[in-house]
Amino acid sequence: MPYPDRNAYPDRFYPVVDSLKWVERLTKLGVGTIQLRAKELNDADALQIVSDALAITNGTQAKLVVNDYWRAAVVAGAKYLHLGQEDLTEADLKAIREAGLLLGISTHDDDELATALAAKPDYVALGPIFFTTLKSMRFEPQGIPKITEWKKRIGNIPLVAIGGIKFEHAAEIFAAGADSIAVVSDVTQNADPDARVRQWLGLKEAA
Repeated sequence: MPYPDRNAYPDRFYPVVDSLKWVERLTKLGVGTIQLRAKELNDADALQIVSDALAITNGTQAKLVVNDYWRAAVVAGAKYLHLGQEDLTEADLKAIREAGLLLGISTHDDDELATALAAKPDYVALGPIFFTTLKSMRFEPQGIPKITEWKKRIGNIPLVAIGGIKFEHAAEIFAAGADSIAVVSDVTQNADPDARVRQWLGLKEAA
């Protein structure tokens, strides 16, 4: 399988969703990078949802990032994968690289950053930047200044900021050094998700 293009990956606006309906909706809106994060699936169900999501995004501008299910990503022929620290300890990095997958890794503290960098990721995610109720976190909010510190440490590797971020925070977060912003509730819990997505896409185009 040809190695995917790293250019413009991940896009500056990077929504994270948990269903095929959201993948389809965002793809139709012209989103460039979409992460599918559907938890607690067995191997068969994971392969099915990844395959279905790829069927939605194939032939479009959307890059589908598979969260966690690296085996399904390899078997289904995905090109992009995201792993948390727990997932990373159990993943076969050799198999992932041999499949040509680009890899993003979550980090929350210095030890996790060191672990991530040892895996030679294609991007590093830092979070949560702000307080979030969507996911139980054992880490306190990182705050915007941490973005600048992390970016200095990782250099040319793209840095994704995630956690409680709204469109109104975007300019400040990009100014602090983030290359991309991963967004969850600001889209999925918004009263008008399509309009919010268009706001984010407009910011990307203006950048």
